[in-house]
Amino acid sequence: MGTDVKIVLNYSRSSDLEAAVEEAYLEGNRLNLIFSDYIADSELSKFSRSSNSTSVEKIKLSKELFEVLEYSLKLTALSNGSFDPTLGPLTRLWRISRHQKLFPEQSRLANALARSGAKYLKLNETEQSAQLLTPNMILDLGGVAKGYIADRMLEVLQGYGFSRSLVDAGGDLRIGDAPLDSVGWKIDIGGRGYKESVVLQLSNCAVATSGDTEQFLKINGTQYSHIIDPQTGIGLANQAQATVIAPTGMEADSLASTFLVTGFEKATALMKKTNARHLYFVEKHGDHLTFNDIHRN
Repeated sequence: MGTDVKIVLNYSRSSDLEAAVEEAYLEGNRLNLIFSDYIADSELSKFSRSSNSTSVEKIKLSKELFEVLEYSLKLTALSNGSFDPTLGPLTRLWRISRHQKLFPEQSRLANALARSGAKYLKLNETEQSAQLLTPNMILDLGGVAKGYIADRMLEVLQGYGFSRSLVDAGGDLRIGDAPLDSVGWKIDIGGRGYKESVVLQLSNCAVATSGDTEQFLKINGTQYSHIIDPQTGIGLANQAQATVIAPTGMEADSLASTFLVTGFEKATALMKKTNARHLYFVEKHGDHLTFNDIHRN
């Protein structure tokens, strides 16, 4: 998925531990070959290319890909389109723009928008199949699959009996039982970009942060995030960062970027309809930072 994945464990080294870690990474690599849009022959990439056919093909999907796409479309509906797994044409266009340090050409932006939209992704639960209904679509699960992979990797470690573990998928954390003699893993909420951070001690949950602190494009004084507004196809210009604590990595990962798109006020309302337990929302206005902390019992 274009990121480094690390495992941290609170155990003494042993052959059983090494076997568990190796198996967890094998599972991560297996899932990467399903979900990554960086790999030309991943299941996701092959499914995207099915939209290039002259006829609308119905493609049988693995249970893992179907599960993530099904969840993604439910979140799309719940968030009124603020989360969208079909934004691949736009995310690729903005990757190029960040590299070139140029705002995307309007014609290319319009073309990418025309090839995006969750309404063009149709799932069939009975057959575990899916169809792409407009030509040249590109699916992008970068905002949900890293968390899902972290969930599955932690499950492997737990299955081997090593529950005092943490999986860090590029900043998307899936956390198991607390280390010995501790109430939880120490997690720094806020990160390098915003110094209004807090340190929490967490266990058996997931934490994900999304924002514009590292990936952005600055043009004529405006900073455009790598997080794209599905309605406009343009990177978010509000300098903000959202950190979500939720039961699973898939939920935390997807909700962090969704809440950024909705903005703080709508995020607080949407949060009540999800399993998110805690939201930290930081907004930057000039030199001033606003740090919001919303907790659900």
